[in-house]
Amino acid sequence: MTVLLVIIYAAFISLGLPDSLLGSAWPTMYKGFGVPISNAGIASMIIAFGTIVSSLNSNRLITRFGTASVTIVSAAMTAAALLGISYSVSFPVLCLFAVPLGLGAGSIDAALNNFVALHYKAAHMSWLHSFWGVGASTGPLILAFFLRRTGLWSTGYRAVSIIQAVLVLILLISLPLWKRAQGALPLGKEDKGKSSLTLPRLLKLPRAKVTLVSFFCYCAVESTVGLWGSTYLVLVRNIDAEIAAGWIALYFFGITLGRMLSGFLAMKLTPKYMIRLGQACIGLGIIILFLPFSGNILLAGLFLIGLGCAPIFPSMLHETPNTFGKDASQAMMGVQMASAYIGTTCMPPLFGLLGRFIGYMLFPYYLIIILMVMTAMVYMIYRNKHKQRG
Repeated sequence: MTVLLVIIYAAFISLGLPDSLLGSAWPTMYKGFGVPISNAGIASMIIAFGTIVSSLNSNRLITRFGTASVTIVSAAMTAAALLGISYSVSFPVLCLFAVPLGLGAGSIDAALNNFVALHYKAAHMSWLHSFWGVGASTGPLILAFFLRRTGLWSTGYRAVSIIQAVLVLILLISLPLWKRAQGALPLGKEDKGKSSLTLPRLLKLPRAKVTLVSFFCYCAVESTVGLWGSTYLVLVRNIDAEIAAGWIALYFFGITLGRMLSGFLAMKLTPKYMIRLGQACIGLGIIILFLPFSGNILLAGLFLIGLGCAPIFPSMLHETPNTFGKDASQAMMGVQMASAYIGTTCMPPLFGLLGRFIGYMLFPYYLIIILMVMTAMVYMIYRNKHKQRG
């Protein structure tokens, strides 16, 4: 059980590595492709659309093939897609490889999140997502290193592809562990009866709609900062592109560190208070971005936003079996992940359009509006829970 958990942690590193690359590389990448800077939203949308499709089909795939097979194939698809992007010579080619990059993320995310929510305490869910943060914060650092050494974003993508391939090899070697655990732990194939839960039935469950909007808003904030934070620093705050890439790494480091600390806080605090604490921290970080300062002040704002993001997503995911019941948790997990990735798909491109036609100084205003909606939805989730208990 412990060894299997370590392998799941490694799988989440592989999930995080590519997530922060596009936003960090884009200030350099778009010039070589000869496309408008707002095209980052198109590429991000394609990646996220792939994750939506695979998330919605995750329950069916996991039921048929099991968590181990879905995890290995998904990680392999990600490695191949990153290698293809590194050799892309035009924006359409990049978009082509963005499809398998997105498809590789959705199913593995839903499968492993539900497994941990069912079989481990809330602390482990936070630590699991801290390993996603390890990958997400390492990606920009790798990219910044190769930008300094070679001046080429493609070498950074290629390096991350190699790391992904090594993780795939580790997962393949560990396959006997998954097979031995199959009989003792519900890794997917034995839950065949749960695949009958259709999307319309799931949407009729109490608190389903407000929960899905909460996931939408959370990923909208996280992905918008990850994709456009570097561009905001370069175009609005006049920070050099190489420095901005490193600063965005601090944002992802805030998520990583926060999730490590959240694992310990989760032993004392309920998920409700963990979520509210995170929302307050995000709000403070956004307020700092409004201030007319630069340097360490901006760094503190980005770090606080990342720190605030840390407990929210794991806490909401871990609440899934409690909110919707264990029988519906795997199917609902896939829909939640799809809703989260719809936020990732729609909201960063929308900001790209607003930035292009109005100005990228809208960045903190955009974030604070989404945060306010998410706060209202989370309030409604727990208000309805208390009413139902009463």
